[in-house]
Amino acid sequence: MKIERYDVIIVGAGPAGLSAAIEAAKNGLKPVVFDENARPGGQLFKQIHKFFGSKEHKAKVRGFRIGDELLEEAEKYGVKVVLNATVVGLYPEKEVTVKIGEEIHHYKGDAVLIATGASENMVNFKGWTLPGVIGAGAAQTMMNLHHITPGERVLMLGSGNVGLVVSFQLIQAGCEVVALADAAPRVGGYGVHAAKVARTGVPFYLSHTIVEAEGEDHVTGVTIGQVGPDWKVIPGTEKHFDVDTICLAVGLSPMSQLLKQAGCEMADTKGGYVPVCDEAGATSIPGLYAAGDVSGIEEASSAMIGGKISGTAISEYLGYISKEESESRIKELKAQLETLRQGMFAPKNRGKLVEKTDEGIDVSMNLLEKGFVAEDEITRYPGVTKQVGIHPVIECTQNIPCNPCQDACKMGCIKIGENITSLPVVDTEHKCVGCGMCVASCSGQAIFLVDEEVEPGYGEVTMPYEFLPLPEVGDKGVGLGRDGSEVCEAVVTNVRTSNAFDHTNLLTVKVPGEYVMKVRFFKNK
Repeated sequence: MKIERYDVIIVGAGPAGLSAAIEAAKNGLKPVVFDENARPGGQLFKQIHKFFGSKEHKAKVRGFRIGDELLEEAEKYGVKVVLNATVVGLYPEKEVTVKIGEEIHHYKGDAVLIATGASENMVNFKGWTLPGVIGAGAAQTMMNLHHITPGERVLMLGSGNVGLVVSFQLIQAGCEVVALADAAPRVGGYGVHAAKVARTGVPFYLSHTIVEAEGEDHVTGVTIGQVGPDWKVIPGTEKHFDVDTICLAVGLSPMSQLLKQAGCEMADTKGGYVPVCDEAGATSIPGLYAAGDVSGIEEASSAMIGGKISGTAISEYLGYISKEESESRIKELKAQLETLRQGMFAPKNRGKLVEKTDEGIDVSMNLLEKGFVAEDEITRYPGVTKQVGIHPVIECTQNIPCNPCQDACKMGCIKIGENITSLPVVDTEHKCVGCGMCVASCSGQAIFLVDEEVEPGYGEVTMPYEFLPLPEVGDKGVGLGRDGSEVCEAVVTNVRTSNAFDHTNLLTVKVPGEYVMKVRFFKNK
């Protein structure tokens, strides 16, 4: 039996695995990466939205572009990536068996990194096995990889970031999201993600779950009901929707089976069944590491940094770099990772109700319960100001690790400071020139340009717009409010596209002056 040997074997060509391989290859190792899919990149190529964070975290770059960058870098440093390769076993002495085609191949590594990611959770309800009940990740794969719409009328269950992001992408693909439900009493994901869904007119039903998926051989409808403190449906609260698709975004589970098979010490945590690791991803078995979602569910940005940390640790473990070099690099990477783990969505705050921002401002309860910031709440935030002439209005109301808007504004109108989770502040001492770079750079689509008066009685609102077909100058339609309700008539006065905007178009509409602080979306008649 022929056994091939590599410095390091990496299982999983997603953001963590590729980042680890690149880091190791930079230090002189010869890694091989196995992935069961036909295309490397993991979840990145499904992610058409812009990332949060800072420049170091590839903020305001769309996920699929980050995937392309990782693949280019992997090729540059000679990383070998083997696709359609399913790792079926991990054994003592770091031996790995891989099914490629119809054959089983044997490999040994001086070190092994498991970066297998996570799988979607499901929930059981009457009719849950009907065709048309799918995971949100599956819907994202259909739309963004295969260019197929999952259905025409969709109900989304789950208000975490996955449920919110995929709901928005369903609308972009031309689907109608009839409702977004969640058994939890509060929106679980970023408020800016919820807000951009709500302003398109999607109603949020918090403290609601699915009672039944209806249909004989496929989904034709769904009934949801309100849940009480005991998580049971309250009789008489049922609501019916005609849908052909039900998307489930109810969490992820680490795919840690290989690590358990290898005999790693495991822990049953709130984040799933994961290996016990140190901060560099080293498991209880010397030379065996874990990185990315398999060691705990986080965002892709965190997975990439975690992969780099593991790649550095493996390089030291195998003697390719000194302890001092390793410690210096890991310290640098940990500082980047720590910035992503601050603010309201820090791991320490999971499951907790955060009632005030880091600045001491009351959090919008309406946002948490209905998906949008209420009219009487929005002015409490430092990014929301009224000025003469054109100026940015930043409806970023939570401490999220993100600061591209600060870098985008060359006039100094927007300030966040060194702490990237601070709320953005509009500096009224600096004059906005209306370039729109802040609007396009905002990963949460939470920045608007407002001109209170462009002619007597009328003002203009410039908003991010990522839908096709694009409206044209002169089009008359309806301006929608933060809650998706019709506010007033609106006329398109400008449509801007630019390579610098990276497919976030800037749509300017003229509305009565009294509504410039209310209109946040445009719908053609």
